[in-house]
Amino acid sequence: MIPASVIVLTKNEEENVRKCLDSVREFQEVFVVDSASTDRTVEIARGYANVRVVPFQWDGKFPKKKQWALDNVPLAADWVLMLDADEEATPELAREIGERVRDPGDKDAFFVGYDNFFLGRRLRHGLHTFKLILFRKGAALFHPDNELLVQTMWEVEGNYQPEIRGAVGRCKARAIHNDCKTLYHYFHRHNRYSDLEAVLRHQNTHLRESYPPLRRRLKRLSLKLPGAGLLYFFYSYVFKLGFLDGRAGLAFAMARMCYVLQLECKISELTLEPDKLESHYLVADS
Repeated sequence: MIPASVIVLTKNEEENVRKCLDSVREFQEVFVVDSASTDRTVEIARGYANVRVVPFQWDGKFPKKKQWALDNVPLAADWVLMLDADEEATPELAREIGERVRDPGDKDAFFVGYDNFFLGRRLRHGLHTFKLILFRKGAALFHPDNELLVQTMWEVEGNYQPEIRGAVGRCKARAIHNDCKTLYHYFHRHNRYSDLEAVLRHQNTHLRESYPPLRRRLKRLSLKLPGAGLLYFFYSYVFKLGFLDGRAGLAFAMARMCYVLQLECKISELTLEPDKLESHYLVADS
């Protein structure tokens, strides 16, 4: 048994939750924090011996779901792994987590890299997402001041990382991000993320992004240059060998290029038409 507590965030995730929970069977305990799912998510989760379902109802204020879970779920272990329902701990990552939590050295949290599935293929090249999802209990804090109340955001914190009280390392093994829903959901979700990121950058505020420090600085620099989307595409698809993933690798690099272009356009919109910040981007009482 791996001496760590797992938190899985769900809302209508019957297409994804089973493979996520299968991947953490060896962990000490698993909590599915569910937001009133109307599909079979809760029924599936209750079929696992090491899983407890914890209901969550957002009151429209901070803390949002991740921080609420850290504050309210009765975690027994000293270490926490936090996953979305469309994510999986690979066997290699589970073994490494077991080693890390038993002997973490001076580290209080670890970045984990992800292999994305896109168009049915696991992408092993190109740029990878990194997230701070493994940390000591009590070491992570999701700051509400890193997320303005953007109209299109929802009950889960945006695509930023928690502040860690202590030293941060990096796992060698990777997790998997494999959303079984259609690509409509992928593009809809990233449209929301770009709203949040555009507002924060317009306000000269930075997200706690899904990258180690060097990549975070490079991204911030690139967004100040014209054609940042093309630069991203070249770096991911050519320099980081994304072309080795075939058609899926090309499609994914182009999708990410479009996200950066979308972000650039929204930042320009807010710069040229600042009245849209209050009228279209922020909730009325933000």
